Amino acid sequence: MAVPAWYPLLLALVGLQRLRELRLSRRRERDLATGRQAAAATYPLMVALHVALFAAPLLEAATLRRRPRAPLLWVGVLGGATALRWWSIRSLGAAWNVRAIVPSNLRPVTGGPYRLVRHPNYLAVALEFLALPMAGGAWVSALVLSALNGVVLWDRIRQEEELLGRVPGYEETFGRRARLIPGIFSAR
Repeated sequence: MAVPAWYPLLLALVGLQRLRELRLSRRRERDLATGRQAAAATYPLMVALHVALFAAPLLEAATLRRRPRAPLLWVGVLGGATALRWWSIRSLGAAWNVRAIVPSNLRPVTGGPYRLVRHPNYLAVALEFLALPMAGGAWVSALVLSALNGVVLWDRIRQEEELLGRVPGYEETFGRRARLIPGIFSAR
C-alpha cells in the first residue's frame, strides 16, 4: 500500500507550524535581556530529532508500505498535543523560546497548563513524537524517535529545572508539581 495522500500534507502542515514557532522563538530570544540556556550541548541533537520526525516516518511509510492503524485517533492526539503546545506558548508569553533560555528576570508562570504540570510543552512534544509517525503507520519511527526524544528531554528538563530553581519563587510554586502528567512523579 502506498503512503496515504493526506499524510505528506499532514507532515507539511505540522512542519509549517514548527517554522512559525521558530520565527516566534527567534523574536523572543532577541527580546530576552539576559538568561542562560538549558542543555545547550544537546540542542543540536534535539534539532536533528525534530527534522527526523518529518523525514523518517514518511520514509518508513513509503518503503515498508504499512497501512496506518486508527489514523483518526492519532491525528486527534496530534491535534490535542498541538493545542497543548500553543496553550503553553501563550501562557509563558515572552519567556517561551525553543532554546530553553531562562531569563534572569523570569517570574513563575502559574496560569494555563502550568497550573497542572511544570512542563506541559514537553508533554506536547512527546505526544507529537508518538502521534505524527503513528498517523502514517510508521510505528518503528514512533518508537525510535520517541525513545531518543525522551533521552534528550530528560537532559533538557533536568538542566532547565536547575536554572529555574534559581528563579525566586519557583521551588515554592512548582517543587511538588508533576513534571509532565498531573499526579505522577510530583516530588523530586
